[in-house]
Amino acid sequence: MDIQHLVDRLEQALNESTRIPLSAYLLVNEEKVYSLLDQMRVAVPEEIKRANRIEAEKDRILAQAKEEAERIRELSRQEANELVKRDAIVNAAQHRAENIVERARRDSEGLRQDADVYITDVLTRLEEDLLRTLNVVRNGLEKVQAEQQAAQAIRAAAESPAEP
Repeated sequence: MDIQHLVDRLEQALNESTRIPLSAYLLVNEEKVYSLLDQMRVAVPEEIKRANRIEAEKDRILAQAKEEAERIRELSRQEANELVKRDAIVNAAQHRAENIVERARRDSEGLRQDADVYITDVLTRLEEDLLRTLNVVRNGLEKVQAEQQAAQAIRAAAESPAEP
């Protein structure tokens, strides 16, 4: 399940909770909140797996670009060697081979840069999602702990005898 969807559901659960009068506290459905937190714990590794798949795709694209560049370089070398054999067009062959090699270098560099930009963008978005989720989880835990402490303080005050 998408982590963002789970965060939205947690927020909705908090919004639907009953507010304690004259306080900043909410009565939340503990089972629902813990269920959402458990689902988030499962979803975060899935997001990490997705990032790993993207990283593997980037590596595959880079390897493919390198192979293509090497193939183009080899073809250009072969073509250059054949052209060199013909004395009348030696200069043209050298110039063309250099252009092919340069174009292959630019193409492979462009592919690598595009892949780097893509993976950086995806990983940045993933990091932002994970940080938002972590913040929501921390806030939820802090609220629950604060509510538990407040409830304990109320119980302790109710149980202690009134002082004259």
